[in-house]
Amino acid sequence: MLELYHHGSSVCAAKVRWAMIIKNLDFETHYIDILKGDQFDPEYIKINPKSVVPSLVHDGNIVNESTVIMEYLDLAFPEIQLTPKNPLEYVKTRYWTKALDELLHPACGTLTFACAHRHIVRKNLSEQELEDFLASTPGHSVTTDWAGFKKQIVKYGFEAPGVEEKIQLYDKYLQQMDQELQKSKWLVGDEFGLADVSLTPYVNRVAMMGMSGWWEDRLPYLAEWWARIQEVPTFQSAILDWCPEGLTNDLMTFGSKSWPDVKRIIGIN
Repeated sequence: MLELYHHGSSVCAAKVRWAMIIKNLDFETHYIDILKGDQFDPEYIKINPKSVVPSLVHDGNIVNESTVIMEYLDLAFPEIQLTPKNPLEYVKTRYWTKALDELLHPACGTLTFACAHRHIVRKNLSEQELEDFLASTPGHSVTTDWAGFKKQIVKYGFEAPGVEEKIQLYDKYLQQMDQELQKSKWLVGDEFGLADVSLTPYVNRVAMMGMSGWWEDRLPYLAEWWARIQEVPTFQSAILDWCPEGLTNDLMTFGSKSWPDVKRIIGIN
């Protein structure tokens, strides 16, 4: 039995959810509302000590870390493979997932909180609930300093130390994607695979916040890839349909309002 603990807007949960759907796996879902603090429930912390999503439970065995989960799924259920068999393409895929885990994901957390989540939690939580929410983040979560950094972002937004650098880093990786996509249809060669599944939620996050101008008329190969991604039959059901309507609207509303700041930071006129 497969059980997935996830959230509708989590980029890490989205890539695992999509991988499981592409692989035609049957799984039970447990929705963890990370904007209300469900991830800090003591019972969930037993499953995921970092208080993040996703977590996979397979026949009672816990597998954490989204990239590791996806690699595990390809090993445990090899009938439909997302990992390339070609050694060089495998290595290129690992370069992408390694960079994502170490750099792009923390940058995405920063971008999301600075643009939207800080407004969403302030809107939906009382002052005490917000204090409890921020205080509950473990010392080692998204990064080893995420707890304190998140507090700074919620309080100061784009003025928090380090925010602009993380957004510029995000731009760097979108530009790298554009450069790689000049060479091939998909991120690693001409076959859709693990790298595309892994990176899709990070581009989708930008789109859901009304910031498609990040690549329009600027990163043409990324724009073409993004159009192809949205035509994959399972994209809608795996990525978009799990995000509640209210949260989808909030991401678009607050993200659009933040776009002028992001444009300034990445140097778009």
